[in-house]
Amino acid sequence: MTGYTVQNLRKVENQGENFGLDPSELQLRMAKDPLDCEHSGLSYLKLGPGYRAPFGHKHKEQEEIYVLVSGSATMKFEDEAIELEPFSAVRVAADTMRGYEGGPDGAELIVIGSPRTGSGDAEAVQGWWGE
Repeated sequence: MTGYTVQNLRKVENQGENFGLDPSELQLRMAKDPLDCEHSGLSYLKLGPGYRAPFGHKHKEQEEIYVLVSGSATMKFEDEAIELEPFSAVRVAADTMRGYEGGPDGAELIVIGSPRTGSGDAEAVQGWWGE
């Protein structure tokens, strides 16, 4: 076994399609397994222009950091929404409900999570953001 792993995040399987989401609106490419991560997780999140994720989520254990790398986005935490510009980094505590929406040109984000958790750590709530 080598001491490193290389993976193009855009080539990781799109988990959004497994949830019935249109890939032109939302792509969620979770790379923790392809990268053989032991203690953390890493995902590529792509939102279409003006697309709001149809769910909010929080975790039991995993803290996340979202880094907007292109476009613009709005993130909502509980009852507060903030605007992100490229290279904005946001840390979100595990138990904070969060959601996201792409700006006029869409958004690409890198999401870092720690500790690495298995299935069952996340709680998703459909329609959480509301209108």
